[in-house]
Amino acid sequence: MNTQRIQSLFSGAHVGQTLTLQGWVRTFRANRFIAINDGSTLNNLQCVVDFEQTDEELLKRITTGAAVQIEGTLVESQGKGQQYEVQVSRIEILGDSDPDQYPIQPKKHSFEFLREHAHLRVRTSTFSAVMRVRSALSYAVHEYFRKEGFYYVHTPIITGSDAEGAGEMFRVSTLDPKQAPLNESGEADFTKDFFGKETNLTVSGQLEAETYAMGLGKVYTFGPTFRAENSNTSRHLAEFWMIEPEVAFYNLDQNMDLAEDFIKYVLRYVLDHCQDDLAFLDQRLANEEKTKPQIERRPMGLLEQMHFIVDNQFVRLSYTEAIDILRNSKPNKKKKFKFPVDQWGVDLQSEHERYLVEKHFSSPVILFDYPANIKAFYMRLNEDGKTVRAMDVLFPGIGEMVGGAQREERLDVLQKRMAEMDIDEKELDWYLDLRRFGTAPHAGFGLGFERLVQFATGMSNIRDVIPYPRTPQNASF
Repeated sequence: MNTQRIQSLFSGAHVGQTLTLQGWVRTFRANRFIAINDGSTLNNLQCVVDFEQTDEELLKRITTGAAVQIEGTLVESQGKGQQYEVQVSRIEILGDSDPDQYPIQPKKHSFEFLREHAHLRVRTSTFSAVMRVRSALSYAVHEYFRKEGFYYVHTPIITGSDAEGAGEMFRVSTLDPKQAPLNESGEADFTKDFFGKETNLTVSGQLEAETYAMGLGKVYTFGPTFRAENSNTSRHLAEFWMIEPEVAFYNLDQNMDLAEDFIKYVLRYVLDHCQDDLAFLDQRLANEEKTKPQIERRPMGLLEQMHFIVDNQFVRLSYTEAIDILRNSKPNKKKKFKFPVDQWGVDLQSEHERYLVEKHFSSPVILFDYPANIKAFYMRLNEDGKTVRAMDVLFPGIGEMVGGAQREERLDVLQKRMAEMDIDEKELDWYLDLRRFGTAPHAGFGLGFERLVQFATGMSNIRDVIPYPRTPQNASF
């Protein structure tokens, strides 16, 4: 007999059929009604046991968290709360669960508590919904790029370069920390290390992806990245996933078109394919927001903010135009911004980005042409000599969702920028080769996947949208 996934039963197509189901017990009440879930759907399936015909010792083993296999007939339910139920003819306990020790009881748990039991939290309605949405988003990412003719490139996790120039990287080494060989300067001699040089976990696959874009034309990476930033906040992870497309012969305008089209596609995909989960998460967020002071509440509900992105044309304006708007805004004049906007060249904060999106334009926003001195070395310098062809896509409730740029394809300009930022040409000689041999305009962007999952699920803490969060002082599981 074929085992059925619970999700497939709610269509009604299997009514009257004898089925085999496997799942975990969510609740068992009145020695009669078992609610089971197999992870395929938010909705539990009620299974009705004839307790007079069931062994008493077996009934005692039907506890929350136990894994069961049930055989029975799917029928239309006569009770309230469910459309279909299974009349059980046979039940087998595949794995017992001690009710006195199982931590995920059928009651409300704090997210802090569930993070301490991250190996079991996916059995709750909230986290199973979040992870199904995450999976759907991941599928949509690959589907979109495949549809648009991109090639998926696996860039290295171990690297000898720092793409961002931030220096906040995790070192990879096999040297004995207690007896590391020293060089003439008394420092660790990495020539004796496994790779013969100092290496780290990557913060971005962008530079390597550029090399493949200059041979395959359109590529993307989607993999883990790492940052040793000691920020213990609800927005930071030490290990996270990045989506990074790179396209040869693209300029900044085409890059902005790509970012907008891509974001709308993947969010539309989950709106179409995760309706039950999104409805549940939308209600969860609404209930959570009611407990907050008015001033701290989000500007939109979950489904509302997703449609805000999918249904609106993104407004595009230069950094310079944005500065003028912010400088003359009421919050700035009344000193309501935590970081006042008083001069051109300041790095915009989340509060400024959200003001542009939520208040001034009431639309998603793409800012471009940022000051060169606050952006990375590889971004194309404009003719004014003070701005670069950078772009940021701004979302409600978050601020920056995407950061990207047209890359600097001119060898002499790139070398000058690297010298100004004290970046060793020898370490990136292979990157400069792209400008020596068949250079061409090209562009790309980076999107932190967990931030996108946060937006699509309404979760306020980024630690709750990745299976096992890696944060300062925490590498459990």
